Amino acid sequence: MPNIKSAAKRVRVIEKRTERNRQIKSTLRTAVRRFHEAVTGKNMEEADLRLHRALVIIDKAVTKGVIHKNKAARTKSRLTKFLNKNKIAG
Repeated sequence: MPNIKSAAKRVRVIEKRTERNRQIKSTLRTAVRRFHEAVTGKNMEEADLRLHRALVIIDKAVTKGVIHKNKAARTKSRLTKFLNKNKIAG
């Protein structure tokens, strides 16, 4: 336990931020999972909507500082590539 008042406050702030980050990451993972489910289910109209939703959530995570912008770019690229590959194959 911190002995100094400012250190105690830092602990409280970190706990709040950790919880917020956990919620944002969970939302992001859920959006990506639902996108993958739509693509593997061959529902391309639904997959397009899910992709757009996932990209928005990824961008929000970057602005909140939860994930790095390069990770976001990489993830968005992979999701788009996955969708396009399955549109051609399907």
